[in-house]
Amino acid sequence: MNQDLMGVRVAIMATDGFEESELAVPQATLTAQGIEVHVVSPEHGTIRAWAETQWGEGYPVDKSLDEVSSHDYQALVLPGGVINPDNLRTNEKALTFARGFFEEGKPVGAICHGAWTLINAGVVDGRRMTSVPALRKDLENAGAKWEDSEVVCDSAFVTSRLPKDLDAFCNKMIEEIHEGRHRKQHA
Repeated sequence: MNQDLMGVRVAIMATDGFEESELAVPQATLTAQGIEVHVVSPEHGTIRAWAETQWGEGYPVDKSLDEVSSHDYQALVLPGGVINPDNLRTNEKALTFARGFFEEGKPVGAICHGAWTLINAGVVDGRRMTSVPALRKDLENAGAKWEDSEVVCDSAFVTSRLPKDLDAFCNKMIEEIHEGRHRKQHA
C-alpha cells in the first residue's frame, strides 16, 4: 500500500462487454496501492465481462453516470473489449464524464479498444497514443499519432494495446496518478 495514494479516488468507466482482465487487473492493482476505485457505468446493477472468447463474470457497479462528475475523481481508466467502448462512445453522459478529466488536467488511461470512446469525446487530436492495432486507422483519422508500443504516455494520457501490456499500463497509471494534475493534459 502506498501511503501517498490513500484517499485518492479513481473511476473505471465500463458497461457490458468490457474485456474482463482490463477492468479486473487495474481495479486490483490500484486498490492494492490504497486507491479507492469505483466502477462507473450508465446504469446501476451489475455489468458483465467478456473473457476473451465468451461471457465472463458480473461486476457490481458502484456509481451510475447520473451520480458522478469528473470532479469526484483524480483519474479515469477505460477498459476495452469491443462491445463496451462501442456502447459508451454513443452515450453523451459517458463522453461528458470522460472529457471532464481532460479539461481538468487529470490522468486518463485507456487500454485496447477503450480509446474508441475518447475519439467521440473529441480528445485524441494531436495526442500520441497506442491501442489494439484494429483501432489504428480510427485514431489516426481522429488526429492521433498512433504508435505500436506496450504503453504510451502523453501528458497524463496513458494508453496500451492489449491485456499482455497490463503490467506496464498499471505501473504508468500509478505513476501519473501519483503526479496528480498535469498542465499539459488537455481536451
